[in-house]
Amino acid sequence: MTKILIPEKGIVKIIAKPNSPKNEIISYDSAREAYKIAVAAPPDKDKANKMLLKFISKETGRKCELMSGFSSRNKLVKFF
Repeated sequence: MTKILIPEKGIVKIIAKPNSPKNEIISYDSAREAYKIAVAAPPDKDKANKMLLKFISKETGRKCELMSGFSSRNKLVKFF
């Protein structure tokens, strides 16, 4: 299983895949320098974004927030 490595700046690129069977880190795309993450929630009324942040926070043990990509599959997440 792929682990999320948080760089010094604390910002990570994410490619979200909503409506998946379960929440999981699929892989790391080195060409795009982004983690592909499946999210079980639908991309409706911010459900997928909330579930993505909750999942990432649980996986890393750190608080995080969405910086950009609120209505896109390509997102930037900042860690604290």
